[in-house]
Parts: sequence; structure tokens; C-alpha cells
Amino acid sequence: MIRKIFIYFILVMNLFAADATIEIIKDTTKLPTIMVENINADKNDVLIGSKIYKMLVADLKVSGHFNVIENNNGNRNINYEEQAQNNINLVAHIEGFINNNEVLAMLIVYDINIKQVVLSKKYTVSQDSRYPFLSHKMAIDINNYIKAPSIDWMNRFVVFSKYTQAKESHIVIADYTLTFQNTIIRDGLNIFPKWANKEQDSIYFTKYLDVPTLIKYNIYTGKMEKLLSSDGMIIASDVSQDGSKILLSMAPNNQPDVYLYDVANKNTQRLTNYSGIDVGANFINNEGSIMFISDRTGYPNIFSLDLSTKLINQMVYHGRNNSSASAYNEYIVYSSRESENEFGSNIFNLYLISTKSDYIRRLTANGVNQMPRFSRDGGSIMFIKNTDEESSLGIIRLDYNKSYLFPLPDEKIQAIDW
Repeated sequence: MIRKIFIYFILVMNLFAADATIEIIKDTTKLPTIMVENINADKNDVLIGSKIYKMLVADLKVSGHFNVIENNNGNRNINYEEQAQNNINLVAHIEGFINNNEVLAMLIVYDINIKQVVLSKKYTVSQDSRYPFLSHKMAIDINNYIKAPSIDWMNRFVVFSKYTQAKESHIVIADYTLTFQNTIIRDGLNIFPKWANKEQDSIYFTKYLDVPTLIKYNIYTGKMEKLLSSDGMIIASDVSQDGSKILLSMAPNNQPDVYLYDVANKNTQRLTNYSGIDVGANFINNEGSIMFISDRTGYPNIFSLDLSTKLINQMVYHGRNNSSASAYNEYIVYSSRESENEFGSNIFNLYLISTKSDYIRRLTANGVNQMPRFSRDGGSIMFIKNTDEESSLGIIRLDYNKSYLFPLPDEKIQAIDW
């Protein structure tokens, strides 16, 4: 049985391994300019202060809503006239402290145009490893002050599984940069984690026991509940917005198909019935349809299924190996193989499409770009990028036509969700 499940992983990872049509480019000359200053003076707190400061600078840049000027050696004085002459709109003073087992940070934001303090707030976390969330919350508050589009996704957890050795993988929760990481599931083969709800208090994941088993796990209480088992495979690929339904890839008779699981009633409904491979379903079109990956065309490609009419349509006519995908309402991002190298690495690029348009937009240009996942608001895409030099976690900001990479030294990520 362990051989069967690994064969399936190889199939999935290798075989399947605003309006989307608008030009998404912002005029950066109209963005407010913010100077971020680290004002830590106590040598005992310089290190944590510098970490918080650097993370905040990165967050503000990733937001796409600011021109950011850095000053790692700031002071507490503020000269409104001088800053105005330098075309500075906002100044943010950052200070970090360690107090017993807590990390504290102080943020003061000055609006140069009105010559006032407009934000003064203290932030705390219980462990120094969680300091990135201090910066993420600061960035969100500064962003809210200028009434820019929400970046609340920065404060959400990412969950991923990573291989540690043969037949073993751990499940980890992290911040979006993967700077903070906390392993929550060990022991055995633990794969394909998926957030169970928008509150992010629980996950679904597949654990190999006697047979592949779908587990629900509360990350705060540690409560673990076995939901379903399937002799071939079982994977939670998507969860409805209200958390009441799960899309599953199951193969109870060694035949992979898409199923719908009702969480309250514990009922399972088979949605596809095909002699090949149907997996990786996501809800689309306000959950009136699903998209899924199938080899109906002789290679992995993306199809849709209308849940009311049961009609199935091919959605992508580009590429010869469209191996993984994620959906947000009517938008789909997918990974497509663009080379035919039998003995070396291949190129996989990400593409964005809309179910309401024939437009295709390429999001990446080189390397192996896989495991795309939309943010909960649909404005950003997370993915894994592998090149000859390194592996990275990537963030694409769709509204700003920009991407950011965070190195992943020595990480072998199996699946990711946020």
C-alpha cells in the first residue's frame, strides 16, 4: 500500500507536477513615500529591534502601496519641514524590546503633511521566534491608515508539509515569509495539509496509517479526529468558504476521482467518474462549479464541472502538462510544463486565466514554478520556485505586476496552503 501512495505522489507532482484580463500595472510615482527608521538605542535590544525593522521594511515593499526609504540608525526627533522638503509623506519609528519571555515593539507613525502623530501602538508576542507577526501587524495598520487595499493576508498562517527522510514528513505552520516556523505534526508520513476554515484554527491532512486517512487537527488544542480512509488515496484539495464542504481526491478502488464531503452530515458524494485520473479539485464561480485536473486529453489538463448541470468542459488549451492549479472564484492559476527534457529539469511556468474570458496571462518566466495557491482575498499568489541555484517561496502581487522570492535553504516542501 505504501508503494501505491508514493506512485500517486509521483503522478501528482510530476505528471500533474480585479479582472484577470486587465493590464495590472500601478503608477508607483503616485505612491506615498514612507521613511522607516529603527530607533533602538539599548544594545541589549538592538538585534530584535533590527529584525522587526527589516521585516517591516520588507512587508511595506511587498504590499506595493508605498515607496519605502530605509534608515537603520534613526533617532527620536522628527523635523517635519526637513522631511517635507525631501518629499517624505510618512515617517515610521520602530523600537523593539525583549521583556522576560515576551517580545514587545513600539510603532509611531508621523504624517508629515499634517504634522501629527497618526498612529502610536504597542505590539507583543509571547515568543521571540514569532517576531515577524509584529512587523506584519504594523504593516497592516500603516496600510489601513492610508486606506490602501487590504494586506490582511500578511498576518495569516501558512501551513506546509516537508519531507524529512524516507517515508516521513512533518507539517509546519509559518508566516508568509517562512521566517517563523513551528512544526505541529511529526511521526510518519503526513502530507497535503489544508486549512479547514477561515479562522485557521484547524487543518485537514492525509496521514498514512493502515491506509491513507484524512485527519482533522486543531492547531491550538491538539485534538485529532479521523474523518475518512481510502485504500488508494485520500486528499483534501479545497474547502468551501463556510468550511461546510471539502473537495476530496479519493481512489477507493485505485481509481482517482473527485468527491464532495459534507462536514456536518459526514456524507460523501462522487462528482467525477472517469477511467483515468481526476484530482486536485477547487471550487470556482461562487462554488457553483469546480475545476479539477484530469488526463482526459492524454496529458494533465484543467477541466470544469458545473455542479448543477453536471457538464464538464476543458478550460485550458495551452501547454502539454498543466500539472497543478489553484482557484479563486472565477480565476485560476496553473503550472504548465514548457520543455521536453527527458533527462534533466524542465521549465514550469505559472499562468492566470479567467473562467469568463479566453485571456491567458503568464506570471513567471523561468525555473520550475509549482504549487500555486491564491491568498484568501485573491490578490496574491504563493508558489514554490526551483532554479539551478536555489529553491524559493514566491509571492506574486497580481495588482502590481511584481513578485518576491524568499529563499528556502534545504527545504523539500511537499504541499502548501495559506
